[in-house]
Amino acid sequence: MKYALVLSFLLFTTTSALANTLENSEHAKKSLDIYKTIVGIPTVAGRGNVPKMASYLASEFKQVGFSDDDIQIIPSGETVGLIVRYQGDSSSNKKPILLLGHMDVVEALAKDWQRPPFELTQDDKNFYGRGSIDNKYGIAMLSSTFIRLKKEGFVPNRDLYLVFSGDEETGMVTTRMLANERPELASAEFALNSDAGGGSLDANGNAIAYLVQAAEKTYVSFELTLRNKGGHSSRPRPDNAIYELSEALLNIKDYHFPVMWSEMTREYFRISGLQLGGELGDAMLAFAKDPTDKHASDRLQIESSYVGTTRTTCVTTMLNAGHAENALPQSATATVNCRIFPGVSVDNVKQTLQEVVDNPEIEIVTLDDPVESPISELREDVMSAIGKAVHARYPNVDIIAYMESGGTDGKHFRKAGIPTWAMSSGFMNQNEMFAHGLNERLPIKAFYDGLDHWSIILKELAGN
Repeated sequence: MKYALVLSFLLFTTTSALANTLENSEHAKKSLDIYKTIVGIPTVAGRGNVPKMASYLASEFKQVGFSDDDIQIIPSGETVGLIVRYQGDSSSNKKPILLLGHMDVVEALAKDWQRPPFELTQDDKNFYGRGSIDNKYGIAMLSSTFIRLKKEGFVPNRDLYLVFSGDEETGMVTTRMLANERPELASAEFALNSDAGGGSLDANGNAIAYLVQAAEKTYVSFELTLRNKGGHSSRPRPDNAIYELSEALLNIKDYHFPVMWSEMTREYFRISGLQLGGELGDAMLAFAKDPTDKHASDRLQIESSYVGTTRTTCVTTMLNAGHAENALPQSATATVNCRIFPGVSVDNVKQTLQEVVDNPEIEIVTLDDPVESPISELREDVMSAIGKAVHARYPNVDIIAYMESGGTDGKHFRKAGIPTWAMSSGFMNQNEMFAHGLNERLPIKAFYDGLDHWSIILKELAGN
């Protein structure tokens, strides 16, 4: 017993010493300084602050030897895109690698938050702030890694490009420009995205799996509008636009799109089910074995974290109806947001919605220009590099590909013919993921444990 206590004490003190050394390293301090600074810049749509963030990052790169020719800040309305070239020696004759992230964040209202949203704060467990995960964490880690490698004298065997968009959370105009209009980027062999993927932990902090995003569902919104003659509110009529549209929306609520799957999603559920266990884990395993198992797919249907991996989903997100409190509504409009399984067309989903609402008077209009992108098949060299980085922290964790239910810049690069995989450096409990929500946070341990992640990957893929 005495020796066990001594051993435990030695392990604790050794671990603490290593943690202190890591947190006090030059790379750690620079990473935290960048992270703190950019979280403090409210790069939300309408405020015009993305150029300020891009200029700050550019100054950091110039301080360590990146030339003006290496750095491009490309204006686009109130925002910008940022490209930073890390010049290689061309010894491998390989095409460039792109490293993706986005500088903008969604709005955060200080009155709703427990902490100031545009200031990096912390307690004994987490960093807090808008963008602390999505995606200023990725921006900080990629930027500090470029700075670290430059100061170390690292010369890659091919060109590396940081490619930071400025409006991923809104119109993705800069994303489309970067993916489709820059010849130096179009020649890339593949892209690695910091804005998705990463490690999953259970409630006890044990690693469940490390996820590599290899596909994304198509993001599209539809406007459903019903028009009416209206009239005086003292003279109600049976054909009320609000009521009829409400009935249609309830039909959408109750409709479940057909179950779909790929070998990638089945493998995702197989490994996740083994790690998770319990009733939910059993449902995952059953689905992986037989995706037509209705009991298993129905169980996953009620899980917000997993339903998107089993089918197309559509949900009402906005309403606009009526013009006066004492008048019958002359129109009612709802926005329905859909995340479409790869391989299913936008027109197909639109037609399904028209059938589900069961009202020919309802007009359905597709908003914007939705992007349908392919799956990026896994590469051995990329997966090997990820494995080296991940297993340095969690030696036995499974690394699995998955399909993102949300949307990232990656879909535009995939559509442009550049295979793209997302691989955040963080490990955290997915139930504590508050990206886009109140009190967004990142575990402090995840920040420091992930400091070497991108350095390992880049040295494996572009080192001599």
